[in-house]
Amino acid sequence: MSIKNKLTMTLIAGAVSFGLASTGAIAKVSPEEANKLGTSLTPIGAEKAGNADGTIPEWTGGITSAPAGYEPGKFHVNPFASDQVQFTITAANAEQYKDKLTAGQMALFKAYPDTFKMNVYQTRRSASYPQYVYDATKENATRSELAEGGNGLKNAAVGFPFPIPQNALEVMWNHIVRYRGESAARFVGQATPLRDGSYTLVKFRDELDLLYTKKGTKPEDLEAQNMLFYFKQWVTSPARLAGTALLVHETQDQVKKPRQAWTYNTGQRRVRRAPNVAYDAPGTASDGLRTTDDFDMYNGAPNRYNWTLVGKKEMYIPYNDYRLHAGDVKYDDIIQPSHINPDLVRYELHRVWVVEANLKADTRHQYKKRVFYIDEDSWQISATEMYDNQDQLWRVGMLHAVNYYELPVMWSTMEVIHDLKSGRYLALGLDNEDSPVDFSITFTKKDFTPAALRRAGRR
Repeated sequence: MSIKNKLTMTLIAGAVSFGLASTGAIAKVSPEEANKLGTSLTPIGAEKAGNADGTIPEWTGGITSAPAGYEPGKFHVNPFASDQVQFTITAANAEQYKDKLTAGQMALFKAYPDTFKMNVYQTRRSASYPQYVYDATKENATRSELAEGGNGLKNAAVGFPFPIPQNALEVMWNHIVRYRGESAARFVGQATPLRDGSYTLVKFRDELDLLYTKKGTKPEDLEAQNMLFYFKQWVTSPARLAGTALLVHETQDQVKKPRQAWTYNTGQRRVRRAPNVAYDAPGTASDGLRTTDDFDMYNGAPNRYNWTLVGKKEMYIPYNDYRLHAGDVKYDDIIQPSHINPDLVRYELHRVWVVEANLKADTRHQYKKRVFYIDEDSWQISATEMYDNQDQLWRVGMLHAVNYYELPVMWSTMEVIHDLKSGRYLALGLDNEDSPVDFSITFTKKDFTPAALRRAGRR
């Protein structure tokens, strides 16, 4: 049975459920439709009203100021620390809640019936963004288009390009170019525990320069450069991997020019072009537990799949995971056998867009089918399912989000991918024993050249 028949869907006005295999530009929404933004819809296109039974409240602006006690540069004070667990979903009662659980979550209950659980809290619609992002989103609504084949954007900048989406690829592009500040730098850890929970932490330095979301950027600026963002990453530990580095120039129209990537290897002491840093190439130091396009839950060109917008559904997803983000939590408190510590994870009921991707007959990828659950309040993928070529559920991903209210922005504090075949998982984003992401850093284009990559690898 297809996912379309399994889900109870609520399609909002203007949403169309269909496969998008090869298309040109999609019609923009009318000014009348765009005027719903900030009225019946939030400024980025979510349903402003709560649900009928009150379990999802009205969006009233999200977090608009930092709570008392927060110090810039420090880990974020939990604005909902006094909230209590409303109920806990376990393998014993999961069937009772299955209409609001993903297939991946149900699979985790089956795989780890004695330890996996979901503590559900009241829903806090905390997502918020700067006013200039809201303003740009409304401008985009009446002008943004997909490039040929859906593999890029036209006439979009700064804000979410498709706040009132017409198809699956518009939803996915909202995720890909969503606001995450103008630039960011972080030291993060990645763990790939064995079945007994033992692990070696791999530490990275990530630097991200988001050309698309810089205040004042115009669509013509992006189209002239054909660039969305620059990304640089290098391994800082363990010693056997330290210095391995990656540079990515992410293009806006990937038909005109595909992603450009370079790697630096400490053994060879050379920077090399890396055209295969895309799609299902193995993720850096991931022990084979994620693909390159699993990073950030999904990234890169969508041209290997046919995409279907299934609809919208209420589901329990990780949200406001400030406890998982806290500076007084140790990595050993988080990393446990089979899955991260469920007592540190907060789930809430939210409306999500459901998108299905099926591999085209003439292309190749490890995943034959993928399902994405995208939070309506942030356009951020909250959960994923990846199926193998035998149509078996293989991997399950979940993104644990917090509002970094100094900007503000809703973004990940950790991504977790479960491999059901091996009984292992990957956790990326561990920073509790280090420092949180720095959004105040600034870069120049020179920081993202092959020469800069060589310097980073030698540090």
